[in-house]
Amino acid sequence: MKNILYRVMTPSVLMVLFFSACTKMKDIGVLTTGGYVDTTSALKDAGNGGFIGVAIDYPAMVTNSMYSSVVKRDFNQVTFGNLMKHSSIVKDNGTMDFTNTDALVAAVGSMDIFGHTLGWHSQLNTTWLKSYSGLVVPAAAELATNPGFESGMTGWSIFNTNGATIAASTATGDAHSGTTCMKVVNPTAQTGNQWKVQVSSAAFATTPTKQYVISYWVKAASAGGSIRLSTGPTSAQYQGDQTIGTTYQQVSWTITASLTSMTFLFDMGQVANTYFIDDVSVKEVVPVPAGSAIAAKLDTALGTYITTMVSRYKTKVRAWDVINELVDDNGNLRNNSNTTAASDVLVWSNYLGRDYALKAFNYASAADPTALLFINEYNLESRPAKLDSLIAMVAELKGKGAKIDGIGTQMHIARNTSYDGIDQMFKKLAATGLKIHVSELDVKINPSVVSGYILTPMEQNYQAQVYSYVVKSYLKNVPKAQQYGITIWGLTDDSSWLYNNGKEFPLMYNANFSKKQAYSAVLQALKGL
Repeated sequence: MKNILYRVMTPSVLMVLFFSACTKMKDIGVLTTGGYVDTTSALKDAGNGGFIGVAIDYPAMVTNSMYSSVVKRDFNQVTFGNLMKHSSIVKDNGTMDFTNTDALVAAVGSMDIFGHTLGWHSQLNTTWLKSYSGLVVPAAAELATNPGFESGMTGWSIFNTNGATIAASTATGDAHSGTTCMKVVNPTAQTGNQWKVQVSSAAFATTPTKQYVISYWVKAASAGGSIRLSTGPTSAQYQGDQTIGTTYQQVSWTITASLTSMTFLFDMGQVANTYFIDDVSVKEVVPVPAGSAIAAKLDTALGTYITTMVSRYKTKVRAWDVINELVDDNGNLRNNSNTTAASDVLVWSNYLGRDYALKAFNYASAADPTALLFINEYNLESRPAKLDSLIAMVAELKGKGAKIDGIGTQMHIARNTSYDGIDQMFKKLAATGLKIHVSELDVKINPSVVSGYILTPMEQNYQAQVYSYVVKSYLKNVPKAQQYGITIWGLTDDSSWLYNNGKEFPLMYNANFSKKQAYSAVLQALKGL
């Protein structure tokens, strides 16, 4: 064995590990000391015939020569951990940037690439998707000039006074926000003639037939004030008279533009009073699209992404995870209620329904009819209802004409994962007649996150036995013709998504690229030993 980590363990840690080990030994048998020592051969040369792959990522494969050499020495297929996912390709403006992905494709040379993943609810550029589809309506631009009167009366024009005084006021308590507002003192009631005291806005650009909302905050010195808006410069529209009290209230009015440039006017001649006006706003009304319109846009975005990716890499990628994690742990189609919300999450099936997966497979097969297309899922070894539901969903999709060539089972498992669950999963998956891919295998050895955990040779051995059992069960229960291959989800422990700052060691290589017992266990299992 090489580079095994030895440390002095405290009694409490020994006790935890003792019980953990005893529990595990009941599941998998005795400690196979010295049993996993064959590390001289490359996994790809083990004679199994299927792919033995590893998840890689940028920039390690491009810049770290040791990392790259180990990948090419021991494996015959790679999956990009992140760089074929939506969030790594699509920018906030909807354009696609393939710079890093192309560099990674070049770095693997002639190695086979498994494409991961075209349709997933996570790791998406949701900023783009939500804006493009209308799920998030962009904020309309402010069209009013000097709307808070902080620059005095700049941008405002006094049309009629008839004895009224109109000016900016900075007196304490006058403004709604900031330090300034417009103050209008009208000493004489002009009954029925609001227009006789009038202040106009600056002109703002409009689009005929589009709607705009004009709003403002206003109060009067005495109860019973009256104000309205009107539009200019021609074809005037009139707001109804608004009764104004002594505390600030917001008044809004929606107009339909008839010109390419318009103004609006405050009319305050009817009732003698002192008026305070602040925080004016003019914005285009941005309509919220209907659900069907949102679905149509998301369908277009999905199709564009899948078609572009598959077409771009069709000479390098012979198989794809088209759909990833379609159902929840209870076997239900994902929606916004059963999926944890996050900034990079958008649940396609919440908007496209059950046809989401069908659409994705159709887009992928149209872009490359020769590619093998997979559906990929997790927890199939521990959630029988989820496994059954996925199999039923695959049958439904195939019945609708979807080209589904295989099923991927991720197998992010642990030292205490049920062996019977693993066997039953492989048997049920094999019964579909499709190709079966162990797509993201790793084995947590410290699933309870024991404090002060040490990766001893004994602990490595328990982990190796789990790796060995997975490979042997796969080769035993899945017919040879259906064995697409096995992918380990990462190279070294410290590069794993499960590493947890050194609390977990789920992969086959130590941080210095030396092989753990798990490597030998997989190698020997592939050889039939």
